[in-house]
Amino acid sequence: MIAADLSSWVPVEPGSDFPIQNLPYGVFEQQDGEPHIGVAIGEQIFDLHLAAEEELFENVADRAVLQAPTLNALLAAGPGVWSGVRSRLADLLVSDSAELSAESRDGFLVAQSAVRMLLPFAPGDYVDFYSSLEHATNLGKILRPNTEPLLPNWRWIPIGYHGRSSTIVVDGTPVVRPNGQRKGENEPTFGPTRLLDVELEMGFVTGSGNRMGTAIPVQHAGDHIFGLVLVNDWSARDIQAWEYQPLGPFLGKSFATSVSPWVVPLDALEPYRVRGPEQTPEPLEYLRTSRDWNYDVTLTVELQTPRMRERGLPAEIVSRSNFKYMYWNMAQQLAHATCNGTAVRAGDLYASGTISGPDPQSAGSLIELTWRGERPLHLQSGESRTFLEDGDTVTMRGFCEAPGKPRIGFGCVRGTIVPS
Repeated sequence: MIAADLSSWVPVEPGSDFPIQNLPYGVFEQQDGEPHIGVAIGEQIFDLHLAAEEELFENVADRAVLQAPTLNALLAAGPGVWSGVRSRLADLLVSDSAELSAESRDGFLVAQSAVRMLLPFAPGDYVDFYSSLEHATNLGKILRPNTEPLLPNWRWIPIGYHGRSSTIVVDGTPVVRPNGQRKGENEPTFGPTRLLDVELEMGFVTGSGNRMGTAIPVQHAGDHIFGLVLVNDWSARDIQAWEYQPLGPFLGKSFATSVSPWVVPLDALEPYRVRGPEQTPEPLEYLRTSRDWNYDVTLTVELQTPRMRERGLPAEIVSRSNFKYMYWNMAQQLAHATCNGTAVRAGDLYASGTISGPDPQSAGSLIELTWRGERPLHLQSGESRTFLEDGDTVTMRGFCEAPGKPRIGFGCVRGTIVPS
């Protein structure tokens, strides 16, 4: 963990998501250039590709790992290399560093505003969980009124499903309104979803994995989790409602999942590790954790309509939640996902499921915020929304902040809906 009182020779404005204590990893591309791995600091990116070329990471990581087109090789290198690279980065970037001459420093920097961010890792597999007690309870009340909201298994296992990875996209990628079957009066209809929704989530990216036929014990989960990203797991609620029984999500979920471009290492989040909600009944032994595995990450969902853009109105925050609310934590999720011997590979993405909190404004989806359309959102532009319309832009942000601690941010993940 990088000390809270350290500063960098790279200018970092107060309130920045990316002080030297963060150092998240991403992959960027300059005009007519090749993908480079970089680390965000302030408004700049420290180019790891160039730094490796100048032999600044010799005896820390293989040059090929830092000059790869994605983070996957670094993810596969394991915790020893992760900590070594991070420590070396701190040595290079700290304000009183003697590692780089004043004349050479700027040569390793590129402005974030001057590059195009790419999907930072190549996801081999994708799993989406359903781990927020408040979200599961809300949906149970909406979809199964007058019955017990939680199904009998929910408090015993981290529920999840294995999705596709082909449509995991990076921040800013437009989202095409999906087509599919919707329930009709006598027979289903086919066409664009009318109930397009968001899901406020976070996801962990795996590093070195396990052999098929072996499990990852819950106490060793940290050795296999590299870091976290913001996730918007878009949902077509009408398509999903018609298709999901008996086998679960399919076309209503597989059209797009957006992630933020920066992967924040677990080590950067250590000051914000907190105890999670009490789990009742006590989990089975293979899911019992001996340390706190929740994180105090403030999360927001912003909505901007085409009319708001035309009038110069800023995006409006429609939800405020927090990652600390999660009932099932990521260590338990990974332990459960692998307890049957499934193999984890570097670059797999495991999403938390929608993150909702205890009050109505902390719901992480429109189906909850509007109670399936019964309570429309009234926006500052005079418009209302129950679900997303074409041209709407959704932005999700996440950050950790507390007195005496460095602010650790994730940047944002955005997407604009375009017609099918």
